[in-house]
Amino acid sequence: MENNANDNEALDKARQVRQLVNDLQMMGRNDLLLRAITVPVLEELRTEAARGTLSKLIITKDYRFILANGNREVQLSPIHRAVYLLFLGHPEGIEFKRMADYRDELLSIYRKVSPQTDNEKAIETVNRLTNPLDNALNEKCSRIKSAFCALMDDYSASYYIIDSQAQQMVADSPRKWFRRLKAIKLPRELVTFEA
Repeated sequence: MENNANDNEALDKARQVRQLVNDLQMMGRNDLLLRAITVPVLEELRTEAARGTLSKLIITKDYRFILANGNREVQLSPIHRAVYLLFLGHPEGIEFKRMADYRDELLSIYRKVSPQTDNEKAIETVNRLTNPLDNALNEKCSRIKSAFCALMDDYSASYYIIDSQAQQMVADSPRKWFRRLKAIKLPRELVTFEA
């Protein structure tokens, strides 16, 4: 019974919010509406709205990426899949300039994804990807983005790609300091690893 009362209260609050949103929009005050909602909450709402239209991403035993809606494969080379799996495993995001901290993890993933790759070649490839002065990682992320954009609209693809997310570091500082993280926004409950 208490659960039903909570649902009714939540629905009542949602109606009140809807009315206040309508009032502010009628006044032409979307600026105040955005300030009240805040950008992080707006992003959460955007993710919630997209959740119903996003396809489940299935990662097969042999590390192929399949979009469940339409059973379409995302065409990526083994190194691209390894990079993607690294970022998928770090939903908090990774700073490109700190990629050297993830070198061993990326190498391990790459060896699993492509066991036939020569060890020297694998090490050389991963060293380039984790070198902050090399553009190889940006190139790989660009290719990953192209592969997903070829299969869906840009809005949906924005949840699957490795993209920038700024995170404020020192909230009480008079200066704004940000960590420039790269992350995959796809809700992890939409990712399935085949056993």
